[in-house]
Amino acid sequence: MKRVWVPLPDIDFDVTEVAVPWKLLVRAGHEVVFVTEHGGKAPAADPLLLTGVLFGQLGAEPEPKQFYEELTRSKEFQNPLSWKRLDVTGFDAMLLPGGHAPGMKQYLASEALQAKVREFVALDRPWAAICHGVLVAARAGVLKGKKTTCLPLYMERTAYWLTAWKLGKYYRTYPAYVEEEVRAALAAESDFVRGPTHLMSRGTDANDAPAFVVEDGKYVSARWPGDAYKFARALMARL
Repeated sequence: MKRVWVPLPDIDFDVTEVAVPWKLLVRAGHEVVFVTEHGGKAPAADPLLLTGVLFGQLGAEPEPKQFYEELTRSKEFQNPLSWKRLDVTGFDAMLLPGGHAPGMKQYLASEALQAKVREFVALDRPWAAICHGVLVAARAGVLKGKKTTCLPLYMERTAYWLTAWKLGKYYRTYPAYVEEEVRAALAAESDFVRGPTHLMSRGTDANDAPAFVVEDGKYVSARWPGDAYKFARALMARL
């Protein structure tokens, strides 16, 4: 059994990018430890991803929502640790999930969390980041010399254009797109890998064909919820 720490904001993280890796990791016998800024209180996912972002669409798929319902009842989710007091040396791997709603800024902008990310990466142990989670790694300064992907600009921009009339800047977490900020944090332009262009095809527990991840040594990255199953399996392979 390996121990994996997963930092989260108090609210608004992505349902699939948290629940799918949790399910696959615990199913394989690993321990997942959730970490929030202050600890002690269960966080909550972006509610629109559970009900449907627009006209019941653009939310999480049924299976990840089922996994999330199971997750909310778990002891590890109900009693998170605090990233301010976390000893990262006690873990075998780190997973940085994503999400785009406003509450994510608590996690994406935390300098204390970025310091813990730097500490863990310096241990040379497996770690992974998906979607906006790659932004945490970029801001922590740990992507230099790494090949990575993240939420592609075309996906973020399309989601924003489709929903801005109803939801405003719900899909624009920051003025800069995630891809723009991640690219700026890399050592070379060639270190960014966008992956195939599509908007709807998602990997599943039984089929990784539509999914995409980038693997560079002990680091794994992925673009969006549609990559979550393959992403989790790639991290587990390093355990």
